Amino acid sequence: MPIIKVSNLKKIFKSKGGAQTFALRDVTLNIDSGEFISITGPSGSGKSTLLHILGFLDKQSGGSYLFDDKSIDEYSEEQLAHIRNKKMGFIFQSFNLLARTSVLNNVKLPLSYSGLSEKHWNEMALSAIDSVGLSHRINHKPNQLSGGEKQRVAIARALVNNPNVIFADEPTGNLDSKSGGQIMDIIAELHKKGHTIILVTHETYTAQYADRIIALKDGMVENDMKVDKPVGVSQFKK
Repeated sequence: MPIIKVSNLKKIFKSKGGAQTFALRDVTLNIDSGEFISITGPSGSGKSTLLHILGFLDKQSGGSYLFDDKSIDEYSEEQLAHIRNKKMGFIFQSFNLLARTSVLNNVKLPLSYSGLSEKHWNEMALSAIDSVGLSHRINHKPNQLSGGEKQRVAIARALVNNPNVIFADEPTGNLDSKSGGQIMDIIAELHKKGHTIILVTHETYTAQYADRIIALKDGMVENDMKVDKPVGVSQFKK
């Protein structure tokens, strides 16, 4: 059952001089609930632009986008924000952690917009932190963590609301091969637990963790193919 349906999706950026740049051109695809999708392509191909639109972080210039069988044009900004907080989790290459805030409080941050009672926040955050193996770091600040540990905190923060869809934008881009492999193993485990994963990456081995790879070129879908057997961490150089 598709959780995401996009048809003839376009994204146009306009310069101050009126020039137009097409970031996406007529992208059409469906993503089923529970799928693990990798979006690949060279720099400037539209990968991150597509992820931002799918994650309600930006809006398309044309075409249609249905999330849970409802057009996003039918949602108010407040409703979009609510869905983004409840049903979506985000992992970014740059981690996006609050520098002066502990691991525990970084992970708790999405809960402040959730409407859930504050008495449950610690329990939920501690559970998410434990799932990425960082229970011994809950009081540390980001500058006391390695790059791999920072990304684990970012994953825990993405998980804390138990979202349907997890968006990962180059999650291993700032990591060494070993740490990148460990992060991808965690993301693969999240997929096994039923989360829909939408991963943007330029790394071939990382992309092949998915069960489907969508290749973009010049803002268009160049290829959409199934992966027979996702590779494991052994594909990363130690």
